[in-house]
Amino acid sequence: MLKLIKNAEIYAPKYLGRKDILIAGEKIAAIEDNLDEFSKHATVVWDANGKIITPGLIDQHIHIIGAGGKDGFASMTPEVTLSELIACGTTTVVGLLGTDGTVRNIKTLYGKAKALEQEGISAYMFCGYYGVDSVTITDSIQGDMICIDKVIGCKIAISDIRSSYPTATELLRKLRDVRVGGSIGNKKGILHIHLGNLETKMDILFELVNKYQFPIEHISPTHVGRTKPLFEQAIEFAKLGGCIDITTGASKYTDPYKSVLYALEKGASIDNITFSSDGHAGLTKLDENGNNIGFKKAPIEQNLYEVIQLIKKGGINIEEAFKIITTNPARNLGLKEKGKIEVGFDADLCAFDADFKLQDVFARGQQIMVDAKIIGKGSFES
Repeated sequence: MLKLIKNAEIYAPKYLGRKDILIAGEKIAAIEDNLDEFSKHATVVWDANGKIITPGLIDQHIHIIGAGGKDGFASMTPEVTLSELIACGTTTVVGLLGTDGTVRNIKTLYGKAKALEQEGISAYMFCGYYGVDSVTITDSIQGDMICIDKVIGCKIAISDIRSSYPTATELLRKLRDVRVGGSIGNKKGILHIHLGNLETKMDILFELVNKYQFPIEHISPTHVGRTKPLFEQAIEFAKLGGCIDITTGASKYTDPYKSVLYALEKGASIDNITFSSDGHAGLTKLDENGNNIGFKKAPIEQNLYEVIQLIKKGGINIEEAFKIITTNPARNLGLKEKGKIEVGFDADLCAFDADFKLQDVFARGQQIMVDAKIIGKGSFES
């Protein structure tokens, strides 16, 4: 099953120029100036006609089975649909639980990840939730890391009144489980850490790195752009070599692209910054007087939007900007065949026009958006 893409302006995200791409099954088989020799063997020959081609986008923090519930059962958000993800170029997701580890079931999360995979994209998950009593599919975090294909790390919350206020020792034990379990299961293993707005901020994470000398690459803080003081601390974490995750759909003190520009100005590397959406988290709708008038889902399309703002308004070049939602999350998560347009990598691709309007999407070698029309739908989408 060969597919040939002609005349693509490739940002891998490194700029490669105008090239042809040969896809064999789900993988990128060749990238050359001209691959016409394969045209007679290909089932599909698609002329990209100079469109900007990037890797498919990665969202490393999204509530694929819904979240919410802070105002009762009626405030629980629905599941993510395949077409929602395709519409914003997301071809790889990592699903997770939030405050609720009871009604939102870890096995249901696994089932949704498998469903999205069957529907055509790539999906992974974190075990755990806000609490220190990590919910798992097996009897332990380490067991999940070793035995459950989709589990690539564990989630916990700190500096939040909804957290369990874990100690450094408790976090170290979880870090040990994801690291050792990951080593046995051939995964990187990360502890994905929700940050709230308490004054303790990231203090305990610096203790893990500085006092206990735990390898920083296994510590993955998210919602770092929630407040300005928290983000100041996150910049220092990034300068130590850690990867910091800025939420685009909620929990932000300023526009996420402005946070990136500020971090770069303060000496952080763009290689240590990622965006994630927190999509389908439950948000409260407020009227002009601040009164609760209902509920809404955190949007999932803001990762791409903020990267485009980073290019158009921030003056960051395409190569650097797209790292934030391609190579950087792939490296942070340990996904060795994601995040780049490179031979041997998964054939996840996004095609844009000159104004960065999304036109086409390929996921694992299959085209699921054509000329801005979604042709890949979930099993129960009309």
